[in-house]
Amino acid sequence: MNLAMWALVPMAGVACAAVAAVLMVLIATRGCAADDRARVLRALAEVVRAVWGKR
Repeated sequence: MNLAMWALVPMAGVACAAVAAVLMVLIATRGCAADDRARVLRALAEVVRAVWGKR
């Protein structure tokens, strides 16, 4: 692997994770009332924290 691949592969991985997080939020909050949206976002944040190992 050349130097460009060492830089592009991690950036592509981070970009995929960011797109997945945005899609999770959009799908989860679609059709929710405002008060339910806060609960959904809090639950998604808890899932992300669990995946990253902070909980």
